[in-house]
Amino acid sequence: MSPVVSTKPYMLRALYEWCADQGLTPYISVQVDAQTLVPRQFVRDGQIVLNLGADAVQNLHMGNDLITCQARFGGVAQSLSIPIGNVAAIYARE
Repeated sequence: MSPVVSTKPYMLRALYEWCADQGLTPYISVQVDAQTLVPRQFVRDGQIVLNLGADAVQNLHMGNDLITCQARFGGVAQSLSIPIGNVAAIYARE
């Protein structure tokens, strides 16, 4: 029997889709560690808040282990990689 996969990635995808369907802007709060690929200059107290809205990111992939996408910070394109376990919250900005 295969190991049971966490429900967390499924819940994150469901809430992301709900936000998009409602015309809301999905944000995630992330605990940053060595496995988290984000621009470090925007990390405060070990956390970063990211806008995952369609206007803010490109090539968004929300897998069972990682969230990956490209986003611009200060006009500079960056690749992001966030372990699902590091996502502390997902919510609508509004």
